[in-house]
Amino acid sequence: MASANVLVENKTNESPNDTKICCEDEHELPKNFEPGASRTSVLLSTKSLEEESVSNEEFQVLQRKSSCISEIEKSVAGISLEDNLNDESQTDGSLKTKTSVETKSDTTSIHSELLTDELAGDCDELNDPVWKYQKNHIFILSEAGKPIYSRHGSEDHLVTLMGVMQALVSFVQHNGDMIRSIHAGDRKFVFLHRIPLILVAVTSSKASVPQLLGHLTYVYNQIVSVFTMSNLNKIFEKRSNFDLRRLLGGAEKFLDSLTEVLDTDPCFLLSAVKCLSLDNSIREIIGQTLAQYCGKIKNIVFAILLVDNQLVTLVRMKKYYLHPADLHIVMNLISSSESFKSVETWLPICLPKFDSSGFLHAHISYVDDDCKTCLLLLSVDKDQFFELKECRNKIVERLKKYFCMEAIEKSVYSKGYSVSQVGITEVRHFLYKSRSTAQYTAPRLEAPYVTDDDWNHLFGLYQYLHHRMYKSSRPLKMLYYSGERETMVGWHMQGFELYAAFEPLVTKMDATNAMKKIVQWIKKEEDNLFIMNAPTI
Repeated sequence: MASANVLVENKTNESPNDTKICCEDEHELPKNFEPGASRTSVLLSTKSLEEESVSNEEFQVLQRKSSCISEIEKSVAGISLEDNLNDESQTDGSLKTKTSVETKSDTTSIHSELLTDELAGDCDELNDPVWKYQKNHIFILSEAGKPIYSRHGSEDHLVTLMGVMQALVSFVQHNGDMIRSIHAGDRKFVFLHRIPLILVAVTSSKASVPQLLGHLTYVYNQIVSVFTMSNLNKIFEKRSNFDLRRLLGGAEKFLDSLTEVLDTDPCFLLSAVKCLSLDNSIREIIGQTLAQYCGKIKNIVFAILLVDNQLVTLVRMKKYYLHPADLHIVMNLISSSESFKSVETWLPICLPKFDSSGFLHAHISYVDDDCKTCLLLLSVDKDQFFELKECRNKIVERLKKYFCMEAIEKSVYSKGYSVSQVGITEVRHFLYKSRSTAQYTAPRLEAPYVTDDDWNHLFGLYQYLHHRMYKSSRPLKMLYYSGERETMVGWHMQGFELYAAFEPLVTKMDATNAMKKIVQWIKKEEDNLFIMNAPTI
């Protein structure tokens, strides 16, 4: 990444005329041209990370919106939606029992812990070169400075460090401002204050401040998915110095898994979901099957079929949509839990973008012998396990009857399509996002991007293109970036985003023409690359 540092700095000082050369030809495509735009909405459309960032005050307003879960329950029961919505009824009883238990430790301040023998362990951790020079750190602490989570190292040994972080946030807030980031050498310290938690990212990667804020928001949402926002607030209202780790027991693996992929998975950068490349006729059979059997059962809100963190299909209740960020939380839950492979599971989960005040109840099961394809049936009824179990069995039976499982297995085994299928020799790799459907596609990784370091290098350049083109002070429709190892081009239209890596000596004219050919190829293959028509229940 050393060469990328120099290239990025050089690019920021480039003349505006360099961008115009690539922008002149964009009008050859219609403004509303959007390969992958489905006839019916599958997921909520998304904005960029920069556009989605909100202040803490705005966030508190957003969390007070009415409960979708309450609306669904009342609608199914035939109760008027004008009745008062009681968010309290959506909290999980077992969690209430847990939160009523309090420790007998100090109730004054986190600083009392600094008088214990942990000071010695704290110093050892901070001076450990293995810990110190990790590329990416993420810390979570309460507003009282109580350690909750650290991506690397033990929280118990980082008490003083988190105390300093809390002091920084508190000091700046006391003066009527909000700390967002600190830049020191090649390190960025990014802060996200979401009452009652403080999240901090420390990194030497190429991720921008808005992108890191997006990462921290995902981590925050992962915690909310375990507790709900209303329960989380109640916990700290009762006791500001509460040790949340006691209730997070067993859920740290979800945070560990999430923080590992935030830096490398394009779905978080693009705020989009990757769909499994699959013959459209097979996908329609799967969607119709889910809709047919789930439609007979009240209270099912979403039915989702996943394989290898890719979406096969999604069926939803009319009027209600799933946000990609919630689907990412679900995917992380599945990929980080081996226990789901051995038994059908019934699990409460909060989807923060859908409804941060209550739980949906998920029936989770694998439907193939290799335990790769996972079916999730999400309901608002916590007593519906056996009914959904029977529904699941009927779905699996029909999918096998029409050879859908074989088609999914074949697609997974092929690992997607090759960039050579696009037919443009200069193109090495690309990311394409349909803006209205929040779905993206990308070819499988091939030479010269065969190692993790190769991908990290390329992904850092994708991060730079994405941030630079969305930069509010000077947003761009097209950006040409020439480096030592490759040439990168970003292109934004009304309906899509495209980022591509080319051979290093490709000209601007050739790169521009190639970008159009990529979009035209995606348009030709869109029925297999995207979910174009998802039924509702």
